Amino acid sequence: MTMTTRSPAVTEAISVYDAIGGRAALTAAVDRFYGRLLADPALGPLFPRGVGARHRAYVVTILGEALGGRERYRGPDIAGAHRGLAIGDAHFDRAAAHLGATLDELCVPRDLAERIVGTVAGLRPAVVTA
Repeated sequence: MTMTTRSPAVTEAISVYDAIGGRAALTAAVDRFYGRLLADPALGPLFPRGVGARHRAYVVTILGEALGGRERYRGPDIAGAHRGLAIGDAHFDRAAAHLGATLDELCVPRDLAERIVGTVAGLRPAVVTA
């Protein structure tokens, strides 16, 4: 039996999704992230009924797809879901800071955290409505 090995110089690229631990890790991050948003006096009022399991699952799926996982988002249009909520740039920036703090709390390596926050920053035009 012959085994083939890869040269150390030849490595397959791993997605951010896989590098952070896949859906389970992303679910934990989203749960903590929403805990922070709901506790924030400026952001909590944007969620008068809280954040249910369906909403959290949508966010996990959106992020999973964006970070290179096999996830495929088929939920509501992101821009349409945020329309009329009067979300401004200051809200978005505050939420991004909470995301960064959540990733730090979960010990996500800095380079991966920056890539995640950068990916989420791309959603600004769909989320900011004010």
